Amino acid sequence: MATMSDASMNEKPPRLLVVRNDKLGDFMLAWPALACLKAADAAIHVSVLVPSYTAPMARLCPWVDAVIVDPGEGRKARRDLLARLRSDRFDGLLTLFSTPRIGWLGWRAGIPLRLAPATKWAQLFYNQRITQRRSRSEKPEYVYNMELAEAMLGAMGYDLPARPTPPYWPLSEESRKAWRIRLGEERGLDTARPWVFVHAGSGGSAVNLSAEQYARLMMTIDARLAPSSRPIWVLTAGPGEESSARALYERLIAAGLEATLPPPRKGLDDFAASLSAADLIIAGSTGPLHIAGCLDIPTAGFYPAKRSSTPLRWQTCNRADHRLAFCPPPTAGEQDMSRLDVESAARNIASLLVSLTSREPLS
Repeated sequence: MATMSDASMNEKPPRLLVVRNDKLGDFMLAWPALACLKAADAAIHVSVLVPSYTAPMARLCPWVDAVIVDPGEGRKARRDLLARLRSDRFDGLLTLFSTPRIGWLGWRAGIPLRLAPATKWAQLFYNQRITQRRSRSEKPEYVYNMELAEAMLGAMGYDLPARPTPPYWPLSEESRKAWRIRLGEERGLDTARPWVFVHAGSGGSAVNLSAEQYARLMMTIDARLAPSSRPIWVLTAGPGEESSARALYERLIAAGLEATLPPPRKGLDDFAASLSAADLIIAGSTGPLHIAGCLDIPTAGFYPAKRSSTPLRWQTCNRADHRLAFCPPPTAGEQDMSRLDVESAARNIASLLVSLTSREPLS
């Protein structure tokens, strides 16, 4: 078994490269693992390899020291990335989602300790392999990631610290208040009212409720709340989803609900920080839902009846009493959200919202 000797550990803090170079939600569920590494030793230098899309979030992560943008496929891109990995002289490579390209690059770069899940033939490039069988969905994704981080720490000779707890993005209360004031001023919103953010888009990756289901969900929640507990519905949208969000907004306004469309943000980092103004976030299993989880904001997530996409597997990483999850019955098709019980979900979300805010009885 390849490990780092105590002597080498004492010479300088180890330099680690952590790879999660796919979608935003996947990367947000890596933050608990990154927090694990820093909990063992804050001096560990942690770099992350991410695509350009998630790089702004990586730069906000308090557990990351350096960000490397993955240039993607292609001979020149591979050559450039290999040169970068060699020049940074990493002591360890922790790949949370293994691909042959990254495994090969880590091996060619001469990184001495290379750890990844024992899946597919990409594992041949790693000298530390951890069997997890994630497709069985027996644990949350972020827990699988933490286990890999702990295995890396063990291989480096560290005693394992207690696992960090939420929030994994510990944004200050002052920052959250500033965002609430800013959004209130931008849209003339009552800051004393509950604000429920709803991200009805899917980002092209997650199965989500239909616009009709989201409208019915919000109307049902609103009707179940006492007047002083009824929220302001803040409808967020990703690129290309603005027209759908506007159509949903117009439907809510026509039904007498109080709703708003926040202005476009400067970038993903600005959008992500703005979510901290929410009292509750409702979405499919998409990037915004998992950003909220890292912030420890209460969440209500919607998931398909698919073994590899279960509410347990893609659970948000906020506190247990801050999350709700809903999915259709097991007999539904993997892409079929029509059988999800919207009324039951609305009932549970309304109860959570009351517990989080006024604690007044439901009407």
